[in-house]
Amino acid sequence: MSTDGWKNFGEYGADIDPGNIHGKTALGRALEDALERMIIEGGIKSPASTRRGLKARMAYLTTTQGGPQALTDAGITATPKTIRAWTKGKQRPRPANLEAIDTAYWNLRAANILNNPGVFKQHLNNQGKGTRVEIHPINQHVVEEKRRRDNLRTRTLQIRYIWDEAVDAMTTNDLAALEDIWDDIIAELDSDWGAYTYVRHIGLGA
Repeated sequence: MSTDGWKNFGEYGADIDPGNIHGKTALGRALEDALERMIIEGGIKSPASTRRGLKARMAYLTTTQGGPQALTDAGITATPKTIRAWTKGKQRPRPANLEAIDTAYWNLRAANILNNPGVFKQHLNNQGKGTRVEIHPINQHVVEEKRRRDNLRTRTLQIRYIWDEAVDAMTTNDLAALEDIWDDIIAELDSDWGAYTYVRHIGLGA
């Protein structure tokens, strides 16, 4: 299925609204949002300002490959002795260092997940159950009234099998692959597929 079939997009004003974007672009953004949520939701919940949160972050940063460099990149210049004291909870860093430790933790966690896309693929594949795709149709307020489609609504699909390819396409910014994947997704809408080639927003859920 090719999006060339919907050559009239914008003829009646739908492309005036910059919020109306191609599904491949919206899918890429949705994947990035889902990845960010996974990084945050799976991370340490206690704030760095608490003893528990600080010790957990320091444990991660001192036992995970790349941790020392992440601390350096975040601006930490403390001695190894001070680092050990922070890790054991025997000394509390100054506020600026607490913020830097928090930054180092989240940067390292994000880098480790990004460098291991299999984790994100596994999350989206959800043990074969797939991921819910919520498709918000284009904003038609800018379309000529007589050309508006009143039956367009938010559609929800449970999508399986495409997530390995989708994550690979997102990480390499392969828009052609994302377009093919989006075509496969909206093919589930049968005759309505063309109306969702361009969309307002795409959300990914469990």
